[in-house]
Amino acid sequence: MIVLVRTLLFFLLGVFLVRALFRFLGGIVQGASGPQSSHQRAASPPAVKMMRDPVCGTYVVPGKALELARGRETLYFCSEKCREQYFQKS
Repeated sequence: MIVLVRTLLFFLLGVFLVRALFRFLGGIVQGASGPQSSHQRAASPPAVKMMRDPVCGTYVVPGKALELARGRETLYFCSEKCREQYFQKS
């Protein structure tokens, strides 16, 4: 009985060691194969250029900021308060 249990435990240990070895070698092969294709990588969000509020210096996302077009230049403000202060200065 003890011999049977011992044999079964060695068999299970062997199975785990072989599985670990194949996973290790698979990781080495995957790492050596270069960058992954686009569908395998996690999608990263697109980069957005932040614009600086000319009054308080806060960086804002252009799509969510208050805009003021002056000629060819577009200014971006974080709040109505900053936009009003800009009008008072100029």
